[in-house]
Amino acid sequence: MKTVSVIVPAYGVEKFIAATVQSILNQTYQNFELLIVDDESPDRSVEICRQFADPRIKIISQKNRGLAGARNTGIRHATGEYLAFLDGDDLWLPEKLEKHVEHLERSPEVGVSFSRSGFIDEYGESLGTYIMPKLTGITATDLFLGSPIGNGSTPVIRRAVLEAIQFQENFYGTVEDFYFDDRFRRSEDIECWLRIAIQTDWKIEGIPDVLTLYRVNSGGLSANLFKQLDSWEQVLQKTRSYAPELVAQMESQSRAYQLRYLARSALRLQAGAEAVTLINRSLLTYWRIAVEEPRRTLLTLAAAYMLGFLPQPLYAQLEGLTAKLAGKLQRQRILQEQSKQMV
Repeated sequence: MKTVSVIVPAYGVEKFIAATVQSILNQTYQNFELLIVDDESPDRSVEICRQFADPRIKIISQKNRGLAGARNTGIRHATGEYLAFLDGDDLWLPEKLEKHVEHLERSPEVGVSFSRSGFIDEYGESLGTYIMPKLTGITATDLFLGSPIGNGSTPVIRRAVLEAIQFQENFYGTVEDFYFDDRFRRSEDIECWLRIAIQTDWKIEGIPDVLTLYRVNSGGLSANLFKQLDSWEQVLQKTRSYAPELVAQMESQSRAYQLRYLARSALRLQAGAEAVTLINRSLLTYWRIAVEEPRRTLLTLAAAYMLGFLPQPLYAQLEGLTAKLAGKLQRQRILQEQSKQMV
């Protein structure tokens, strides 16, 4: 059995980290090491992690480097052939590692295996909706228009993939190997996935199961949305340095899709004014988004204005009904695709 190195950055997640660690220990695939990277957390996150008496757990402490920096430190200490990442406020379902290892073992051309994710609230309760990305045939174009991987808590990656994109820099006074780019405090995931898609021949492929629970946390919501947009511009700038023709072709379109994604994030976080601003900017940047994906775009536009102008109780009622219908349709699709996979 191959060893999976699970890397969990710990910073400011004392309310959630115990459940996160427990979800790893509950895995049906038990041949793993758990590397918890203390990124100079200001709260009790690491103290809580030390209460778990499991020899597979290793705690690594460092000066604060951010999420990308914590993951990189974990990768440098990892011994497994496969590496998995879980943020300190998200959760895995028990069969997560088992199903990804099976996927990678039967698909030697796949370098990054990911799953679908379900949304949960700050209390760990299901919101009834899911991230429903494209699962196969993923190209750099797909990543420019909205990462199918969905979030940083869902991929399981072959070590060879990360070795293929590693680079060396002196960011902290000594030359080190980097995989994610420490200069990014946001959008570090998509920047890394783009390098994999553009610079290697490894396939990125998903499985239809919902195996990751992604927590919607409202802390610092509105400011972060626009910081995420700034980070996306950094992604474009860096990718332009090694794939200028591709970025020139995709720039306006990808910016519009990112703006719409952030508008949908604003809706989940009940930030009405931000949602209106972001969806309008999306349409002004690249109006063809309304033709290429009319349903998603127009629903986002309508929801943004309703959130901004309808009385809150009425909007909440409409949102609840819409979410229930969407969740039902998503679950039906998941079941259908799981059935096909079993045939």
